[in-house]
Amino acid sequence: MKMGLYENMRTETVGRLALRDPVVVQENATIRDAVTAMRKNKLGCAIVLDRNRVPQGLFPESELTQLLSKNSAVVNEPISKHLKKDWPTVKITDPIARVLDALESRNVRFLIVVNEDGQLAGLTGQKGLMEYVAEHFPGQVNVQRIGGNPYPVDREGA
Repeated sequence: MKMGLYENMRTETVGRLALRDPVVVQENATIRDAVTAMRKNKLGCAIVLDRNRVPQGLFPESELTQLLSKNSAVVNEPISKHLKKDWPTVKITDPIARVLDALESRNVRFLIVVNEDGQLAGLTGQKGLMEYVAEHFPGQVNVQRIGGNPYPVDREGA
């Protein structure tokens, strides 16, 4: 019996999603250092870990925008002063539905994924969830990967 998307999201785990490698910076890194790493890796956030690889907080690009609107010199401050310490996390063994719930309830784009010991396993979020949905409906959803060919390989229709 083939399960539907809703049932799959309740039974399949976050580990089934394509996790992204996060940008990890040291606690004493400046905001400028973090932004440079974020741009290099084309990712909209950076994470600070403790020595056991447990996430201490996340610095999203939305925070950068707010900070810059008040004071452009903030880029020389330590990132640790501006981390979002209550950023939502999900365990790699949690159901995928928990990702959707966290994205909606916290109005964020990224989620920190941790293993059973609370150590960083990766990032997921809107993009990972959309790729998962597209996998279930390949004929109905056309996901264009960055850097891919924007035109269909085969003509559709008559």
